Amino acid sequence: MPDIGFDMIAALAAISFFAGFVDSIAGGGGLLTVPALLLAGMSPASAIATNKVQGAFAAASATYTFGRRGMIEWRRAWVFTAVAFVSGVAGALCVRFLPQSVLQTLIPVLLIAIALYFALSRKVKDEDAQARMTALTFGVTAPVAVGFYDGIFGPGAGSFYMLAFVTLLGYGVVRATAHTKLLNLASNLGSLLLYAATGAVVWPVGLVMAGASFLGAQVGSRLAMRLGARLIRPLLVLVSAAMALRLLLDPANPWRNMLP
Repeated sequence: MPDIGFDMIAALAAISFFAGFVDSIAGGGGLLTVPALLLAGMSPASAIATNKVQGAFAAASATYTFGRRGMIEWRRAWVFTAVAFVSGVAGALCVRFLPQSVLQTLIPVLLIAIALYFALSRKVKDEDAQARMTALTFGVTAPVAVGFYDGIFGPGAGSFYMLAFVTLLGYGVVRATAHTKLLNLASNLGSLLLYAATGAVVWPVGLVMAGASFLGAQVGSRLAMRLGARLIRPLLVLVSAAMALRLLLDPANPWRNMLP
């Protein structure tokens, strides 16, 4: 464990609170917390693994709040949840084998596409719409792909889950957000279990951040249910665009190397 002082712990807790707030509505909190952990002196592997602790607590907090309000259809969602969990484990297992350049090239493009979709589409509302596929087809596609990605990398997974629920199952944005948090929790836990088994998690720091992100997610999920699409839609556009920009500005990103 790196030598992290009380002031840095307090700063990480404050960042985690805001990350939990953002995560509970639009996802993307990992792009705040992972760089903060790196600045605190952690290795990239420990930063990603420790971030899974606060991410899991934030998702659990939001899931609990949405579930209490009856926003989650448990009889259908448990299958999606199990698939996302297994996919998260599989992603964490494969993290060493998938070239990071593939993710660094593809993810910003997908995030920009998500931002444009939610900014321009008139179908994004609080009310449910017509589903474009059956629950079975959805269960063997979207949670598999996004859960696997969450296990490997993570940032943006909530936006991808959200897009899938809205466009493929026709969920309204609040209902989609509720189910997104449940699947986020599952794939986070799956990958966290594997990272914990390897000893990569710095638990004292992770648990402090987890407590702060839990509280932030409580605030965010309550606002999401109160304001609905008026809050979720613009924040999702903003977060997706910000995540894409953050990834594109990384000197190691292949898109930067394509520029003269």
